[in-house]
Amino acid sequence: MKLIQSVTGPIEVNQLGKTLIHEHLRTRAEEVAVQFPHLYDAQEEYRLAMNQVVGAREHGVKTIFDPSVMGLDRDVRFMKRVSEDSGVQIIAASGIFTFHYLPTRFMSNDIDFMADQFVRDIEVGVQNSEIKAGFLKCATEVQGVTPDVEKVLRGVARAHLRTGVPIMTHSAPSKETGLLQIEIFEQEGVDLSKVLIGHCGDTDNLDYIERVLDKGVFIGMDRYGISTVLSTEKRNETVCALVKKGYANRMFLSQDYCCTTDRYKPEHLKKEKLPDWSMTFLFDAVIPALIEQGVSENDIHLMMHENVKQWLR
Repeated sequence: MKLIQSVTGPIEVNQLGKTLIHEHLRTRAEEVAVQFPHLYDAQEEYRLAMNQVVGAREHGVKTIFDPSVMGLDRDVRFMKRVSEDSGVQIIAASGIFTFHYLPTRFMSNDIDFMADQFVRDIEVGVQNSEIKAGFLKCATEVQGVTPDVEKVLRGVARAHLRTGVPIMTHSAPSKETGLLQIEIFEQEGVDLSKVLIGHCGDTDNLDYIERVLDKGVFIGMDRYGISTVLSTEKRNETVCALVKKGYANRMFLSQDYCCTTDRYKPEHLKKEKLPDWSMTFLFDAVIPALIEQGVSENDIHLMMHENVKQWLR
């Protein structure tokens, strides 16, 4: 049976159950947290993460993939604490989250040096722990494929080829960067069925989304609740259209929720700016609306239970 590493140890992919593929227990700027630690409250961060994860668990969620990596202040010991205390399986990632530049250590070394670090996270452990990463993460935003971003994409691709773990991306559909990511993965010899192009739900441009899907990847309709980018209604219309075209077996639903984030401090600003955003919005409002609009229970099951097994196979 195929295994995946969670923050509490290996689990069989058939034990993943209902899965949220893209949520963050905590995000913050690493350099700010190190230099100005008084700006952060560890107990508040833990409490807010637990509130959301337990809420998701009460809706039947068994597993959460957390793609926080370098650039988002990944902390696998924090993830493990939340996982153990909530009973929800958490899968950590390796990779680098940058839209433009890399730190000097990675700028001055080659792609394979970077890939070695990702492989170490997967095979040895993250942050000098025994907690292993279960997937890879990279990002390409509106800045496009800068030299440093390309280095990360290629480093992730090479780590994937050495370990077999799948790749998840952050993309900017407004600039069609998912296709740019795919082009580099193809050059590196990646099996595109092991790639999930994230944030495709940030557009209702079906032509672009289908061009991405034509490459054989999975896509993330994974930012429900972030209505400043695209409304829930538009996101639902896009999902419904893609389901009708037969793509339910290639999509994931999630919220890209950040239990804490530097963007919205103090915490109440998040609720004021994005009142629907949470780890339970899918279950409270989105899935019932999709079913009402003709998406079948089987389609929902594919997107929330089965597709993750295929991505990991």
